[in-house]
Amino acid sequence: MAATTSSLSLLFAHPHSRQSSTPQRFGRSHLRLPLRARCASDGGASASASTTATKHRRPAEENIREEAARLRGPATTFSAWYEPFPPASDGDPNERYSLDDVVYRSASGGLLDVRHDIEALARFPGSYWRDLFDSRVGRTTWPYGSGVWSKKEFVLPEIDSDHIVSLFEGNSNLFWAERLGRDHLGGMNDLWVKQCGISHTGSFKDLGMTALVSQVNRLRRAPLSRPINGVGCASTGDTSAALSAYCAAAGIPAIVFLPADRISLQQLIQPIANGATVLSLDTDFDGCMRLIREVTAELPIYLANSLNSLRLEGQKTAAIEILQQFNWQVPDWVIIPGGNLGNIYAFYKGFEMCRVLGLVDRVPRLVCAQAANANPLYRYYKSGWTDFQSLVAETTFASAIQIGDPVSIDRAVVALKATDGIVEEATEEELMDATALADLTGMFACPHTGVALAALFKLRDQGIIGTNDRTVVVSTAHGLKFTQSKIDYHDKNINDMLCQYANPPISVKPDFGSVMDVLQKKLNGKI
Repeated sequence: MAATTSSLSLLFAHPHSRQSSTPQRFGRSHLRLPLRARCASDGGASASASTTATKHRRPAEENIREEAARLRGPATTFSAWYEPFPPASDGDPNERYSLDDVVYRSASGGLLDVRHDIEALARFPGSYWRDLFDSRVGRTTWPYGSGVWSKKEFVLPEIDSDHIVSLFEGNSNLFWAERLGRDHLGGMNDLWVKQCGISHTGSFKDLGMTALVSQVNRLRRAPLSRPINGVGCASTGDTSAALSAYCAAAGIPAIVFLPADRISLQQLIQPIANGATVLSLDTDFDGCMRLIREVTAELPIYLANSLNSLRLEGQKTAAIEILQQFNWQVPDWVIIPGGNLGNIYAFYKGFEMCRVLGLVDRVPRLVCAQAANANPLYRYYKSGWTDFQSLVAETTFASAIQIGDPVSIDRAVVALKATDGIVEEATEEELMDATALADLTGMFACPHTGVALAALFKLRDQGIIGTNDRTVVVSTAHGLKFTQSKIDYHDKNINDMLCQYANPPISVKPDFGSVMDVLQKKLNGKI
């Protein structure tokens, strides 16, 4: 897609390397919420308060996991299980599986979905859950300091806290894209970017992987003691990075199948550094996915791809987090890049669960944004949901969504239909221009975020998204994982692309006059 050598590349070179119901009203809950802990630095804190705070610190020899075990309360009354997705009209209406079962598909060969005991959760009003989740934000109390496990009751309610493998993921920034909205999108004043890439391994995949690896950790340990020798995945880069990090933290072997020469070096080095067994295969992601499914069917290796619905339980907490960050007000639109299509369903699950349980009164409209070079969902949408055809994805700078046969196609359709959603696409030039323009307003976006931003530009031009609509663009990965695409763009080193927002460095003679001439031109004579 791009030439191999450029002046800008040399500038950056390293010298030594190359189901829904109406919310109910409830009375005051008998369960008490945790009080806000006083900090020693609180203004006006008395000496006695400071002494009290010190007195209640855990013993120096005790870590936060041990403290959580010591203070463990009564067993939870909430539960979750697997059910077929979607329910088969001619299948067993009572088909369900324990989350402790190693199972990825229903009896009919379809997908599974994690279902929660909504009736038990609904015994408490939405206000209770809002207050509980808010009380846990930013703490170091195990495991609730995590943006995922702060919502444990909505994720994996039955798992013991001691089995949880968390790197305090989540709690990611909601970036107010003030200048981008004001100057480039017709005066939008309520445009936000949910920066899920500001996480431990640099992508939203951490949110799902903490849930999956925690469940594997539970299965491997007593009393279940399942013979699981490792966890495996096929990946376009980010999944392998997340799996490898969480498995390394838990001491569980990780095996990753990667398509050769199709992911960035930054993505490739992450599983290598975390000690995973990395297999580079001369095929695309879909080919890797077929192989990992065959291998996990024969060996005691747990499958970590989004075919496994456990990951979606962690990923849905990003939707709940957005509601939290808006003080439990619902945005009008949420735009999500789509490849294997599990994430848009995860966001729908998060929003819908909050609606059903009375935390909010509606859900936002969802938009799935696909690269035009890997757009099977977009084509399906344009056919009026009548003709889905998988395809061989072409190369795209948005490599993590370069998928032509998405596992979660049916999940995505459910999410889009339920939210009156839209599917849009972006060409390579559109996504790279959108990425560059966003960067020029203070972001450092990945190409996948560029796909979502390009979709936003199109929907604004069509008048579908209004000037005053509160809109959230989901950024799925950190831009630092995709620096080569930015180098090529700003060096105008991409074939058949104008790169209209390129900002290459300027070569200047090392003397005062030459420097002043360049600055006068660059700053339009304002100095």
